[in-house]
Amino acid sequence: MPSQPPSQPQAQPPVRPPIRLTAQVLTCVAFSLIALVIIFVAQDAPLAVFTGPMGWGAQLLFGLAFSALAAVGSYAGFRLTAQSEATRNTITAYGRLDLSGLNPLWISLAAAIGEELLFRAALQPLLGVWMTSLIFLLTHTPVYQFRKLNRATLVQAAGVFGASVALGFVYQYVGLLAAVMVHTALDVVGLYVVRNVLRAGRG
Repeated sequence: MPSQPPSQPQAQPPVRPPIRLTAQVLTCVAFSLIALVIIFVAQDAPLAVFTGPMGWGAQLLFGLAFSALAAVGSYAGFRLTAQSEATRNTITAYGRLDLSGLNPLWISLAAAIGEELLFRAALQPLLGVWMTSLIFLLTHTPVYQFRKLNRATLVQAAGVFGASVALGFVYQYVGLLAAVMVHTALDVVGLYVVRNVLRAGRG
């Protein structure tokens, strides 16, 4: 009998490199520049978006209080839904980021500054809370990779939309600084949870 050729090892799918912090910072810069153009071209009182309805001191205090609530809520939400498909999909989506070191903090801060400037300070005064939140959801579709319409996808989408609406009201009634603080707190807790889950899975 002819000898069988040696079996070739199956090729492993290429591992996608993590999304670096630099990419997040560049996205923040791009969002901020677009926001500034919209603010100073399309709005009647452009400087008012940076001062807000409350002073900086009040925004700081409310921002700290709301940030603490957001952080606790974000962590509690994970604990309650840890085994759900929606949570697994979220972990997979954000697991593509480079979460080493203090990157979760810097990524969260960059996302909060860029997105709050664009969506809350630039677009919300023109479009309102609800339409802005819909656009916010649509821009996050590539991150969450909403490939099919099922319960997990709807839960994820509802979470993103609801967070945007809440941030919109914080901006509207408190101010931009408070909205940035709350957004940062939500993302920091979420990214550290994702990192811990991924590390536990490799252990």
